[in-house]
Amino acid sequence: MEIFYGIIAGIVASLGMGGGTILILLLDLFSNLNQQTIQATNLIFFTCASITAGIVNSKRNLLDKKLIIKYSIIGGIGAFVGSNLANYVNSDNLKKYFGYFLLLIAFYEIYEFIVEYKKK
Repeated sequence: MEIFYGIIAGIVASLGMGGGTILILLLDLFSNLNQQTIQATNLIFFTCASITAGIVNSKRNLLDKKLIIKYSIIGGIGAFVGSNLANYVNSDNLKKYFGYFLLLIAFYEIYEFIVEYKKK
């Protein structure tokens, strides 16, 4: 089943739609792993998916190298800090915080959709 989860998450990630979120959801629902392990697995998955997508998009000249360097450094620092913080948070609480974060993103996306719809 893990191969299936990885393929689905990889396809969604390559489309830029949050494959990591899908992977976290699948691992949370269908595995007995704790939230820290799930999120650590997701970070490694995301790194591999990003490198692969980067290679493909580089061949199509779709990358802004300065932007990539900037966000890679900032993202690396954030991942380091977040990974260390996650070790000090109860697994159930970490799962709740992640859920709240997803809800905020969903509300924001709905708001943006409504704003764009009204413009048209």
